[in-house]
Amino acid sequence: MKLLTAEIKKKLPKLGSQDGKDPTLVPIIVKFFSPYTGWTWYAVEGEQMEDGDWEFFGLVRGFETELGYFRLSELEQARHGSLPLVERDMYFGTHTLVEAQKERI
Repeated sequence: MKLLTAEIKKKLPKLGSQDGKDPTLVPIIVKFFSPYTGWTWYAVEGEQMEDGDWEFFGLVRGFETELGYFRLSELEQARHGSLPLVERDMYFGTHTLVEAQKERI
């Protein structure tokens, strides 16, 4: 499964464009998750870097729950042998950053 599609790329606001906005209104564009580790990444912004990789900003739920940056290459490189550890939630609906922070989704 492709983690980042052309459709998702078009929807992602540029990094920093959501700064200062009401978190109850900031939509999550894409959700990545690992069914094996329990980690989840909710991207609200993203931008392609000069090296071709994509950097996202959003909520990361792992050992801690925090806002931060993460890269597509990090998600793609997480593997167990030849199996990818991270998937994209293809059925993720419309949710906001606040919903993710409150663990409602």
